[in-house]
Amino acid sequence: MERIPNITGLRFFLAVFVMIFHISEFCSKHDIPFYNSLSLFHKGYEAVCVFFSLSGFLIIRQLYLEKETTNTISLKKFYIRRALRIFPLYFLILLFGLTYYNYILPKFGFTGGFNTNYNLYEGLLLSIFFMPNVFAALYNPGGIIEILWSIGVEEQFYLFIAPVLLFLPVRKIIFFLLVSTIVFFTIYFTIEGNILYKYTMLFFYFTSSGIISILLLKKPQLFNNKLVIYISLSCFILYFTTNYFVNLFSSSNYNLFSMLLFCLVIGVLSNKPYFILNHRVTTYLGKISYGIYVYHAIVIQLIGLIYVKLFSNLGLNNYVIIVVYNAIVLIITICISHFSYQYFEKFFMNFYRNKSVSRKNFL
Repeated sequence: MERIPNITGLRFFLAVFVMIFHISEFCSKHDIPFYNSLSLFHKGYEAVCVFFSLSGFLIIRQLYLEKETTNTISLKKFYIRRALRIFPLYFLILLFGLTYYNYILPKFGFTGGFNTNYNLYEGLLLSIFFMPNVFAALYNPGGIIEILWSIGVEEQFYLFIAPVLLFLPVRKIIFFLLVSTIVFFTIYFTIEGNILYKYTMLFFYFTSSGIISILLLKKPQLFNNKLVIYISLSCFILYFTTNYFVNLFSSSNYNLFSMLLFCLVIGVLSNKPYFILNHRVTTYLGKISYGIYVYHAIVIQLIGLIYVKLFSNLGLNNYVIIVVYNAIVLIITICISHFSYQYFEKFFMNFYRNKSVSRKNFL
């Protein structure tokens, strides 16, 4: 399949936005010096929403191409590929998180900032059956586990979208995605106490960007306009570096604007390479961004634990602590993510492919 420019590199920067948001959030709760005066330190939620938009764009594009080419969708292949990419790291983090909060931290005398007053088997079952967002919302089991909420939302969307597109005629897919976007958005922001809002099921980000992916397949030059490119990218930079749009809109209108902006930006970025996003280093960091996204919570916790136990009473300069803390978390997280990708995740990613090749050779 043709590689789409910029998208992989963008994932790295989104993961960093989530990381720096969580660093300041964690430090503020544990009396560790932190810095979050700039708006870009508060864009964790927005970065996750862009992740959702990217996933919807890529997954719906893949499913649509398969349906258009073969007039069907292999649900077996789709779900096996998704499971082998997501589950190994997901369950590794889940098991570490449950052990860390229920057994390790209490032994060191830490009991605040997380909740262990829940049935462990219930939490495990919710997570196994793709509902970590429900687990997080109900029990606040700790940041390492709660980071998995967005992975659960993605899995829930995959379970919904693939069978629907399998049975839909190709000509009706765009219309279905448009109606779904409107319905998901309307329910989320207008019906009080609805399950989508309660458990942060932001499905409208997936479906809206899916529309863009299909439109671009039909008209590749749709967003190849200098004015559109300038306005969309300028707004995107302004969006992540200031609070202008947050202050301008209500919550629902802010999400509506975000959804439309992300669709536009993804459409623009997928059209031609941009150096910083398409550079081989940035692209590789984007490839390991899943690891960066889930491992950074562990690194933040462990570095924080070391600081509190060994360095908090040494009278170190606050600015030095802030810079060193952020730098160490970033460097260690990238290193762990690199080795995880090369020697853990890739094994599972290649497993089905190698098995299929072996079967063909045997036949």
